[in-house]
Formats: sequence, C-alpha cells, structure tokens
Amino acid sequence: MKVVATVAILFFVPVLAYGDGPKPCEVLKTEIAAKLDAHGSKGYTLEIVAKDKEAEGKVVGTCDAGSKKIVYSKAAPPSKAADPAPKKP
Repeated sequence: MKVVATVAILFFVPVLAYGDGPKPCEVLKTEIAAKLDAHGSKGYTLEIVAKDKEAEGKVVGTCDAGSKKIVYSKAAPPSKAADPAPKKP
C-alpha cells in the first residue's frame, strides 16, 4: 500500500507544479508593478522586450516561457526649467 501511495504522490506533485505554468507578460508586468508600488517606488518604467534584445535597466522577470524579459529602469528626474529672470528689488 505504501508503494502505491508513493507512486501516486510522485505522479501528482509535478502536476501541481505545472499548474502554475509560465505567465503571460502583461500579467507578470502588472504583478511586478503592484509590488513596486506597494514598496513606494515612483518614477520607474517596466518594459517588455525580447530575450535576446539589449535593454537599459535591470531584468526583473521573464515571461512567455522565457522568450521575453521585463526590464526595470528608473525614469530620469524631470529637468528643471531655466530659472526666470531674477526679480529686481
């Protein structure tokens, strides 16, 4: 009986792991954005690019069965406009 239970478990566990499966890119991107927002991150971009394409930033996830990656990059701070002419006293 123990052998039957062991065999059943060995066949059942991989099925559970496969159930999660690879995530679509948009779903994963949304999940990553939610986590970043929860940590208070602002001024960032998440970009979905092909696995072999070079992109500036840090790879924070892969999707579509490893064919694409999600790249995080911090947005540049807004440049200050030239100060208006100094006020005369």
